Amino acid sequence: MKRITILSLVTVLLITYSGFSQGFLRRDNQNIVDGAGQNIVLRSMGLGGWMLQEGYMMQTGSFASTQHELKDKIQDLIGPLKMQDFYDAWLENHIDEIDIDSLSAWGFNSVRLPMHYNLFTLPIEQEPVEGENTWLDTGFELTDDLLSWCEDNQIYLILDLHGAPGGQGYEAAISDYDSSKPSLWESSQNRAKTVALWRKLAERYSDEPWIGGYDLINETNWNMSGNTPLKQLYLDITDAIREVDTNHMIIIEGNWFANDFTGLTPPWDDNMIYSFHKYWSHNDQASIQWMLNIRSQHNIPIWCGESGENSNYWFTQAIRLFEDNNIGWAWWPMKKVESISGPLSIIKPEDYQILLDYWEGNASRPTAQFAETALMDLAENAKMENCEFNKDVIDAMFRQVRTDTTIPFKAHQIPGTIDAVDFDLGRHNRAYRDSDIADYHVSTNNYTAWNNGWVYRNDGVDIEVCDDSQGPNFNVGWIEDNEWLQYSVHANWEDSLKVSVRVASLNGGGQFEIQLDNEPFTGQINIPQTGGWSNWSTIEAGHVTIPEGKHSIRLQFIEGGFNINQIIFDRVGSGSSDVGFQIKQNHPNPFIGETTIPFTLDDPAQVQLSIYNISGQVIHSTQKEWFGDGDQTLAWNGQTKNGSDAATGIYLYRMKIGNQTTVKRMLLIR
Repeated sequence: MKRITILSLVTVLLITYSGFSQGFLRRDNQNIVDGAGQNIVLRSMGLGGWMLQEGYMMQTGSFASTQHELKDKIQDLIGPLKMQDFYDAWLENHIDEIDIDSLSAWGFNSVRLPMHYNLFTLPIEQEPVEGENTWLDTGFELTDDLLSWCEDNQIYLILDLHGAPGGQGYEAAISDYDSSKPSLWESSQNRAKTVALWRKLAERYSDEPWIGGYDLINETNWNMSGNTPLKQLYLDITDAIREVDTNHMIIIEGNWFANDFTGLTPPWDDNMIYSFHKYWSHNDQASIQWMLNIRSQHNIPIWCGESGENSNYWFTQAIRLFEDNNIGWAWWPMKKVESISGPLSIIKPEDYQILLDYWEGNASRPTAQFAETALMDLAENAKMENCEFNKDVIDAMFRQVRTDTTIPFKAHQIPGTIDAVDFDLGRHNRAYRDSDIADYHVSTNNYTAWNNGWVYRNDGVDIEVCDDSQGPNFNVGWIEDNEWLQYSVHANWEDSLKVSVRVASLNGGGQFEIQLDNEPFTGQINIPQTGGWSNWSTIEAGHVTIPEGKHSIRLQFIEGGFNINQIIFDRVGSGSSDVGFQIKQNHPNPFIGETTIPFTLDDPAQVQLSIYNISGQVIHSTQKEWFGDGDQTLAWNGQTKNGSDAATGIYLYRMKIGNQTTVKRMLLIR
């Protein structure tokens, strides 16, 4: 009976261990595998700017590159209590469940969490008892929540000590290093606290299979002979982790921004990998061969633990290079203020710009209330639902890695107007061609901006904010010879069309042609002098006939030196005042959320919808769009043109059809 009981217990333990171990990532020779032995290519996003703010992410780099410097600036304006309120809101809003749900939906299978030690423990100078560690709930609770969201999505969470006690590098923004205090390398107490923190983390998460690994110290950059102090600290941390956790991978970065492994080989742990970082270098085999050599020489997996901050073209090429060599990667970062190179851009409140101007010395000191409101608005804008989604970045990182086909950026209908900036999603020389497409300054020692305008999209095409009162919000500028843009369009019916474009040119002399399905069909158009880069003029590009169906339209720039914002396809003879139409009452009415406005056209016509409040102010407006004859609809979601919800009340909707207008009333209820 006793023997049967013991055998049963052993069987249960073996079954439990086998099932439990399937979720843990581990080293298998040169591969990272899951518990079932399947090779895993880590596709990660780094959550930079959440637990540790680097100045450039907040647009404060010129006067407060580190988080502690920014905190000093904020505290000077609003005091320590209100400053803490801002950081509490920032931590709550910057990353939430919806962010992790989105990362999973986009294709990421892991998240790299850059941790600031001061959310987990006190700085050594603030410890009540010297040599002891006070543990703080904030960091652990934030990590617990993040882990639960990762587990729900079945993606791995990699812990990264981004800001170690004292700071690990001269490049202070990365680790929040304060040169007035002892660094990590100048204080045995800071190193002891670092070891204790990792032991505490490992103890807490030792049995969590969705923890992917422990990235011990991010981007050390410190003069040290043979990296001996770094190696010793790594050994001490490894020993401390293994006292409480034998399940998780240990991830080791080299000195000098992760890439100097002098003295850090061979591996000293059976479940360990080496992590390098790659920025602004050529994406060829030679650029990673040194890491491939480490992998083969020491029979150990390698991982690119940080990359990004470049163009979409560079992203696609780098990820293809990594995955062709069975190397996982982590991109940096997910969010920044006014970013085109990350998946999400935090919209900058106007009041926050006034704070920046004050800190730069270009504005008077704001009141404490003004500063508090500006900062809390920024924290509110850090929520994912308030950010701008840069879909071109995600497309470059996933779809374009696997195919060179293009897809529409927007659904373009002809007749209609195409904004020049809405060219197709796709690789360089497939969706567009531009002279400068990436930054390779690490390889070339020559910085080249891949986008001079830094708005709207992250491709090589130069896009800037447009001030054309008759045009869109953005235009293509800095056009050079032999560049081009391509658009997927759908012609609703075969028709004779007048083609025109909106351009601006200081001196004139540019030249372009429009191609249909890779064949010229407008002839070459010369750009006149319009009187300035922001003096917009409509010029005719000819009359054409486009068959019904799907087509590609290409703007082929033969000679640069002008700006362009729209291509307009009008029906010949359209826009007369006698087009027959009927506007019906919106439904539902009253409405909550969204309402539909039906209308009927006797002939194809251009239609524009405008929404007015009871004071006669335009709060929402669509661009003119061509509709065919018959029954049609437009919708309004109850939001104003700046994206905020309109209040309960009576609103007027005006439909402009051709040269005619009709106005009706509707009631919105919140």
